[in-house]
Amino acid sequence: MSTRPGIRLAGLLTILIVVTAGLSSPARAATGKEIDARVDAALARFDKQVDGGKALLQRARGVLVFPGVIKAGFGIGGEYGEGALRIHGHTAGYYSIAAGSIGFQLGVQKKDIILVFLERKALERFRKSSGWDVGVDGSVTLIKLGASGSVDARKLNQPIVGFVIGQQGLMYNLTLEGSKITPIKR
Repeated sequence: MSTRPGIRLAGLLTILIVVTAGLSSPARAATGKEIDARVDAALARFDKQVDGGKALLQRARGVLVFPGVIKAGFGIGGEYGEGALRIHGHTAGYYSIAAGSIGFQLGVQKKDIILVFLERKALERFRKSSGWDVGVDGSVTLIKLGASGSVDARKLNQPIVGFVIGQQGLMYNLTLEGSKITPIKR
């Protein structure tokens, strides 16, 4: 019985990428203060990159921010990040986001994920859950900006809207379906 060298090499490279991505940051968990500082920085980037973003955040019932989510893979991939839920500008809890995927993918990405709760009931359902699956427990409408790079907060009528911002700006053709969001203690 022979194994296919290409499959074994792909598996080895996936493990190497994930381990390398994990070594780029300390092995210890971030404190609440560290997460809050990262959330503040992600919100500042969002405000700078998305015209109308500040008005949207002011209208929000709550904002869940995952700064610096790492996604790594080679055929099989995974992503993980930690963030905070902000209500009226104050941290109301800390959360992790995790997802796995299979398909064409290679390398490591770092991105900010920002979920804006525009309806009180959607925020309440989220907060009452012990683990929240995007697409199952709640639907998130990902916003794609046009050439103007702006969003009109008054025209958004979805309960939850999301933004995925990479190092080059807003990222396109992404999905959050299958991502699991779980409360964490900090």
